Parts: sequence; C-alpha cells; structure tokens
Amino acid sequence: MSLRALLGLALLLLAPEASAQADPEATRGFGATDAPRTLLVRGTTDIALFGPVLGAFVAASPEVRVEYEQWSSNGLYAAGEAACTADAADADLLISSAVDQLVKLVNDGCARPYRSARTDRLPAGASWRDEIFGITREPAVLVYNRDLVPASQAPRSRFDLIDLLRPADSPYAGRVATYDIEASGLGYLFAFVDSRQATTFGSLIEAFGRSGAVATCCSAEIIDGVIAGRFLVAYNVLGSYALARAETAPNLAVVAPDDYTLVLSRAAMLPAGARNPDDAGLLLDFLLSDAGRRELAAARLIVDLDEPDETLLTLPSGSAVLRQIPLSPVLLVGLDRQKRARFLELWRGTFTTE
Repeated sequence: MSLRALLGLALLLLAPEASAQADPEATRGFGATDAPRTLLVRGTTDIALFGPVLGAFVAASPEVRVEYEQWSSNGLYAAGEAACTADAADADLLISSAVDQLVKLVNDGCARPYRSARTDRLPAGASWRDEIFGITREPAVLVYNRDLVPASQAPRSRFDLIDLLRPADSPYAGRVATYDIEASGLGYLFAFVDSRQATTFGSLIEAFGRSGAVATCCSAEIIDGVIAGRFLVAYNVLGSYALARAETAPNLAVVAPDDYTLVLSRAAMLPAGARNPDDAGLLLDFLLSDAGRRELAAARLIVDLDEPDETLLTLPSGSAVLRQIPLSPVLLVGLDRQKRARFLELWRGTFTTE
C-alpha cells in the first residue's frame, strides 16, 4: 500500500469528525431499482427537503437511480478528505452547506472539473475553477417563538439581540440558542464569517457568554426547540429549514436581520474518485436548470429575497443588506489550523453546550 493510501486510511479511522460520524445519518433511493445506471450522492441536506428534488430528477432521467446518503457536514468532509488522500473511490457528487469545507477539498486537488452551458452561466462567486458550484440561495436568519416573545421585543437585528440579553435579569438568559460550531460545519462557517463581517461580533459574543446562551446541534433541533418554547430565540439558523418548518408551525417567526443578512449558496462538487461522473454532471445540470430551480424553490432551498413570501419571512424594514458567502479561496482562512483552534477556544469559553 502506498504512503498516500496509508495516510488516507489513517484519516478515515482517526479523524475526530470521521470517528464521530463515520456513517450516513439516513439513506434513501430514488428511481427504479432496475435502472441501468446508479448515482451515489452524499449531502448534508435533509432527505425530507431534498427528496422531492431528487424525485423530480429521476422522473426526468428514468435511466438513472439515485442513492442519496444524508451526512453531517463534518462527517461528509472527513470521508471525502480520506477518500481523496487514499486515491479511493468516492461518491459521485458531494453537496454540502459547509461550503468552506468543499472549497478546501477543491483546493487540495480532490475534485474533478465539470463544465456545461449551465455552469458557465453561474454568476461570479457561485463557482470556482469549474470544480465547485452553488446550487441554492439560503439566508442565515433569526427565529423566535411569537407566542412567547412580545411583539415589542421581537429582534430584528444583532443590535436588538444584544439589547435583549443586556439586563442582568433578562428573561432570555439561557434561552437563546445557536449552532455548536464544533459539531456543525455550517455553524462554524456562519460564525467565522460573522466574526469577519460584523462590528457587533465582540458585543454579541460577550452577551452570549454573560447570559448563558446555548450552543447545540443542529438546524432541526434548534428550530424545534424554539417552536416548543425551550428556546425563545435562535441566531444564525439556516433560513431554508426555518421557512419549511414555519409552514406548519405558526408560532415560529423567521427574520432576515436588519443590519445584514448572510446568504449561503449550498455547494456541489464532483470528487476526483467519482465512479459515475457523467450522471453526476447530469444531476448538477438539472439542479441549475429552470425545472430544477423550481423544485429547489418549492423545497425552500432557493429563497426569493427580492419578492419573498412575507407571511413567513420578515425582511429588513429598509433596503436589505445581503452579504453572499462566496465560493472562493477566501473561505480557507477560517480553516487555517491555528485560526480555527483559537476561534473554537473562544466559542468553548462563551457557550453552554448541549
């Protein structure tokens, strides 16, 4: 066995993220079991949201069966890194909300290029090196329980959230939640980008620490905690998941922050070890097509921030300040080992974790 393969095996067995999540959280097949070709897709998107999109794809391409594996973001990255280092076979397509991790895989030579008329039409910041492609549009939002948070106290910005946590006897103490950024790759990405963007970041971290804010995993658990009243407010939640739950939970309010709103484009990548890259490209083109985008929008994975459903999403009162997270090497800064270690230390010292 080559040294590169040995290193890959060691990563797969010993990486903390991989050992914690060495297998998918859930799996489901789409399409005919006797279809002549099979496509293996690994993603972080919940099957409940992404399933109808894949169902539409196999209806349009009945010759392909899709095997979809739902992974944690850290587990998906660790498995992809290990397969790349070992020159081993991998999934045919990776799709992750922790886009910085996929950018790192691309930077490390773990992706294969793909070009088509549809990828060529992607705007600046939505692709890089013809190896990583943005397929969704999802805001990072505040959510709160409208039955338990008075309208006069409903947060519309980071400044409002800091004000809610300022009093020593704040009723919000211990009842504000966000991602545990050690467990959630997406949570780490949002938090690190915030730290580079927001003049309020230092004050927000201080307020979280003083008030006993809770860091937990993951999107569904945080949102369900707000709906149930265990948490009153949650910060930096993925808007697609929140809006999907708000359709059936009228007490869940979803807010795009007034000061600025981060916007994520969930990324897709063809691994270097893909066994069926042709059908991976076929699926990618479907996701970028008008038909695919309609399916993604129906699943709330493309959120119209220009003309949204205002019954579910509260937009800034003035002109929206939208800050797109680019698919570019700038995201590698947050994955620098020393910077990441310091940032995680700050987070551990700030939050109560569940």
